Amino acid sequence: MNSPYADIIHLPHHVSQTHPQMPMHDRAAQFAPFAALTGYEAAVGETARLTSERRELDPQEAEELNRRLTELAARLPDHPEVTVEYFVPDDRKAGGAYVTVTGRVRHISVAEKTLVMEDGAEIPMEDIVSMTGEIFCRI
Repeated sequence: MNSPYADIIHLPHHVSQTHPQMPMHDRAAQFAPFAALTGYEAAVGETARLTSERRELDPQEAEELNRRLTELAARLPDHPEVTVEYFVPDDRKAGGAYVTVTGRVRHISVAEKTLVMEDGAEIPMEDIVSMTGEIFCRI
Protein backbone atom coordinates (compact mmCIF):
# COMPACT_ATOMS: atom_id res chain seq x y z
CA MET A 1 0.00 0.00 0.00
CA ASN A 2 1.46 3.35 -1.04
CA SER A 3 0.69 6.25 1.36
CA PRO A 4 0.88 9.91 0.30
CA TYR A 5 2.84 10.50 3.54
CA ALA A 6 5.32 7.69 3.07
CA ASP A 7 8.17 10.15 2.53
CA ILE A 8 7.68 11.98 5.86
CA ILE A 9 6.10 9.40 8.17
CA HIS A 10 9.38 8.27 9.68
CA LEU A 11 10.99 11.71 10.10
CA PRO A 12 11.59 12.96 13.69
CA HIS A 13 9.16 15.46 15.19
CA HIS A 14 10.17 19.07 14.47
CA VAL A 15 11.30 21.11 17.50
CA SER A 16 11.59 24.87 16.98
CA GLN A 17 14.89 26.54 17.83
CA THR A 18 13.25 29.99 18.35
CA HIS A 19 9.92 29.25 20.08
CA PRO A 20 9.70 27.34 23.38
CA GLN A 21 7.55 24.22 23.38
CA MET A 22 4.03 24.76 24.75
CA PRO A 23 3.37 22.99 28.07
CA MET A 24 1.00 20.01 27.89
CA HIS A 25 -1.54 21.73 30.16
CA ASP A 26 -1.80 24.70 27.78
CA ARG A 27 -2.02 22.43 24.76
CA ALA A 28 -4.90 20.57 26.37
CA ALA A 29 -6.68 23.88 27.12
CA GLN A 30 -6.93 24.55 23.38
CA PHE A 31 -9.33 21.66 23.10
CA ALA A 32 -11.37 22.37 26.26
CA PRO A 33 -15.12 22.97 25.82
CA PHE A 34 -16.07 26.53 25.02
CA ALA A 35 -18.98 28.17 26.90
CA ALA A 36 -20.45 30.52 24.32
CA LEU A 37 -23.24 31.68 26.64
CA THR A 38 -21.59 32.76 29.88
CA GLY A 39 -24.05 32.44 32.76
CA TYR A 40 -26.52 30.33 30.79
CA GLU A 41 -26.16 27.30 33.09
CA ALA A 42 -26.72 29.47 36.18
CA ALA A 43 -29.81 31.06 34.61
CA VAL A 44 -31.29 27.68 33.72
CA GLY A 45 -30.55 26.39 37.22
CA GLU A 46 -32.23 29.43 38.79
CA THR A 47 -35.32 28.97 36.63
CA ALA A 48 -35.51 25.29 37.53
CA ARG A 49 -35.22 25.98 41.27
CA LEU A 50 -38.62 25.46 42.87
CA THR A 51 -40.27 27.83 45.31
CA SER A 52 -43.50 27.55 47.26
CA GLU A 53 -46.28 30.10 47.41
CA ARG A 54 -47.05 31.70 50.75
CA ARG A 55 -50.30 30.31 52.05
CA GLU A 56 -52.72 32.36 54.10
CA LEU A 57 -53.93 30.95 57.40
CA ASP A 58 -57.66 30.43 57.71
CA PRO A 59 -59.34 32.18 60.68
CA GLN A 60 -59.23 29.05 62.88
CA GLU A 61 -55.51 28.49 62.24
CA ALA A 62 -54.78 32.18 62.92
CA GLU A 63 -56.75 32.08 66.17
CA GLU A 64 -54.92 28.91 67.33
CA LEU A 65 -51.55 30.44 66.45
CA ASN A 66 -52.41 33.61 68.40
CA ARG A 67 -53.46 31.47 71.38
CA ARG A 68 -50.13 29.62 71.25
CA LEU A 69 -48.14 32.86 70.99
CA THR A 70 -49.99 34.19 74.05
CA GLU A 71 -49.28 30.97 75.96
CA LEU A 72 -45.65 31.09 74.86
CA ALA A 73 -45.33 34.71 76.07
CA ALA A 74 -46.71 33.69 79.47
CA ARG A 75 -44.21 30.82 79.78
CA LEU A 76 -41.20 32.75 78.43
CA PRO A 77 -39.21 32.77 81.73
CA ASP A 78 -38.99 28.95 81.40
CA HIS A 79 -37.31 29.31 77.97
CA PRO A 80 -39.63 26.70 76.45
CA GLU A 81 -38.57 24.59 73.49
CA VAL A 82 -40.86 24.90 70.49
CA THR A 83 -40.92 23.81 66.88
CA VAL A 84 -41.81 26.66 64.55
CA GLU A 85 -42.71 26.37 60.87
CA TYR A 86 -42.41 29.64 58.99
CA PHE A 87 -42.19 31.04 55.48
CA VAL A 88 -38.91 32.49 54.17
CA PRO A 89 -39.40 34.65 51.06
CA ASP A 90 -37.00 33.98 48.18
CA ASP A 91 -34.61 36.84 47.37
CA ARG A 92 -34.52 36.20 43.62
CA LYS A 93 -37.97 35.07 42.53
CA ALA A 94 -41.61 34.92 43.58
CA GLY A 95 -42.46 32.58 46.42
CA GLY A 96 -40.11 31.10 48.96
CA ALA A 97 -39.69 28.07 51.20
CA TYR A 98 -41.19 26.78 54.40
CA VAL A 99 -38.59 26.19 57.11
CA THR A 100 -39.02 24.27 60.36
CA VAL A 101 -36.78 24.97 63.35
CA THR A 102 -36.76 23.60 66.86
CA GLY A 103 -35.19 25.49 69.72
CA ARG A 104 -35.64 27.45 72.91
CA VAL A 105 -37.27 30.87 72.75
CA ARG A 106 -35.27 33.70 74.35
CA HIS A 107 -37.87 36.45 73.99
CA ILE A 108 -40.65 37.89 71.90
CA SER A 109 -39.96 41.32 70.46
CA VAL A 110 -43.32 43.06 70.25
CA ALA A 111 -41.81 46.20 68.68
CA GLU A 112 -40.14 44.25 65.87
CA LYS A 113 -42.82 41.54 65.79
CA THR A 114 -40.26 38.74 65.95
CA LEU A 115 -39.72 35.57 67.90
CA VAL A 116 -36.07 35.50 69.04
CA MET A 117 -34.54 32.07 69.61
CA GLU A 118 -31.65 31.34 71.99
CA ASP A 119 -29.34 30.76 69.02
CA GLY A 120 -30.02 34.35 67.87
CA ALA A 121 -32.35 33.47 65.00
CA GLU A 122 -35.15 35.97 64.56
CA ILE A 123 -38.42 34.72 63.10
CA PRO A 124 -40.94 37.30 61.87
CA MET A 125 -44.29 36.56 63.53
CA GLU A 126 -46.18 37.32 60.32
CA ASP A 127 -44.34 34.44 58.59
CA ILE A 128 -45.14 31.79 61.24
CA VAL A 129 -47.69 29.19 60.08
CA SER A 130 -47.50 26.71 62.97
CA MET A 131 -45.95 26.23 66.36
CA THR A 132 -45.78 23.02 68.38
CA GLY A 133 -44.16 21.92 71.60
CA GLU A 134 -44.79 20.32 74.98
CA ILE A 135 -45.94 23.63 76.48
CA PHE A 136 -49.01 23.54 74.23
CA CYS A 137 -50.13 20.05 75.32
CA ARG A 138 -53.14 20.11 77.60
CA ILE A 139 -53.26 17.69 80.50
